[in-house]
Amino acid sequence: MAQAPLQVVWFKRDLRIHDHAPLANAAAAGPVLPLFAIEPGQWQAPDSALRHWQFAADSLVDLAQALNTLGLPLCLWQGDIVECLAALKAHYGELVLHSHQETGNAWSFERDQRIQAWCHAPQVPWQEARQQGVIRGLSSRTGHQSRWENHWESLMAAPTCPAPPTAVAAPGWEAFHHVDVAQLPSLTLGFDTTPCPQRQRGGRSEGRALWLSFITQRGRRYRGSLSKPLLAWEFGSRLSPHLAWGTLSMREVVQSLRRQRQKHADDTAWARSLRAFTSRLYWHCHFIQKLESEPSIEHQTLHPALRGLRERDPEHPHLIAWKRGQTGVPLVDACMRSLTATGWINFRMRAMLLSHATFGLGLHWYEPALHLARLFTDFEPGIHYPQVQMQAGATGTNAMRVYNPIKQAEDNDPTGEFIALWVPELSPLPMEWRAKPWALPESLQNRFGFQPGIDYPIPNDFEAEARHWKKLLYELRRTPEARDASQAIVDKLASQRRPPARRAKKAKADNRHQLSLFDEGGLEDR
Repeated sequence: MAQAPLQVVWFKRDLRIHDHAPLANAAAAGPVLPLFAIEPGQWQAPDSALRHWQFAADSLVDLAQALNTLGLPLCLWQGDIVECLAALKAHYGELVLHSHQETGNAWSFERDQRIQAWCHAPQVPWQEARQQGVIRGLSSRTGHQSRWENHWESLMAAPTCPAPPTAVAAPGWEAFHHVDVAQLPSLTLGFDTTPCPQRQRGGRSEGRALWLSFITQRGRRYRGSLSKPLLAWEFGSRLSPHLAWGTLSMREVVQSLRRQRQKHADDTAWARSLRAFTSRLYWHCHFIQKLESEPSIEHQTLHPALRGLRERDPEHPHLIAWKRGQTGVPLVDACMRSLTATGWINFRMRAMLLSHATFGLGLHWYEPALHLARLFTDFEPGIHYPQVQMQAGATGTNAMRVYNPIKQAEDNDPTGEFIALWVPELSPLPMEWRAKPWALPESLQNRFGFQPGIDYPIPNDFEAEARHWKKLLYELRRTPEARDASQAIVDKLASQRRPPARRAKKAKADNRHQLSLFDEGGLEDR
């Protein structure tokens, strides 16, 4: 009997053994070599960071332990994946490559193209499975929305794939194993090294514990806590990095969530929160589809009429102050300092950070996008870049939301507790002045020993700056050519879902298919 070919399971952002079709298919077909490639190009990309690697390293340690229960090793190759596959082919002869589809950044897209070309030459089968509700090669959403929704529902309703009960390990795998699992957290790979002392830990066991606490306790207050940075930290699911790195599958989360909705159907607070969370999982995949269909979103302003308005200047003083949390706008600075230390901030504050950078400070969206990508432990390119362009008003199709950080503080941090926590130089001030310390009356300055411009920066006139950019963008969008371009973008990338009847009258003609980020159907941070 001929020997079965080597089954290579290439792990990427799917660091689990449960609901992992490539692993199950490989284990049923022959000897298995589970592989994770630590590729220099990935970790030297401008949107990669130490905190991403640390979360991945935690998850790889957990994955190695899980694979060990099946009798399998985790082979850790440090270097180019194509070189690894070529070495495996030379050593083992016939092989089959198994992996999940991935919609990542420009680097991963180019890497996958190289693998596809390499597999074609020696005729190595590459079997890719879907794990997100994304349709590969979809060029337009017009006329395909029902198909896209059915595609997503079908994937989420399908039974999860159990881990194989056992598997046969490939002999001689040690020759391709470059890094001991215990060494993973200490690797230096040459990317952004900003420390993140309060980051979330990775691994499936961490993700499952987090999910259990959400669906049994924390989730009841989810919907009412989303916009408030302190409450969202406690009552948000915090699953986003686990979904980004695949320690939990989207499908198992959706199915678990639907069971909980049935269980809590008679509890209004639970029902509304779980319904809101379910919609965000749908929109998670919808935004990844945008990057899949239009990869240029990562680096080029989407709407042609809005290109070339601002220079990409990585040394701009406003950008440097924004990165350091020293803009003089307390809620903006508090959010940036919190994000730097923890790797997470709730969605509305993410939107406000980007809005302030692009409207309040007049910066091009690209450099702020890279900085935020490096700070988000849960960085997901397919969500990040389309969201950045929406918040920066660069799509030309969505209603422009320019967040006033003073009003956001009044609404979402009314006591100034979050500001005082992360901008401690303002903590002695009365709570009503923490959001706008530059306006503190002189009598109170003397009483509290606080001098604007010395103890804390005085901000630029961000409100006037925002009005300028908002007016300019609206004018550029109103030409016939710009309207035609907007419609083309809607046809290609928009959800094509009409807003519910209660909001339909308020929907703008060029925005009629775009749901609000803050309506129940929109994408909020998980």
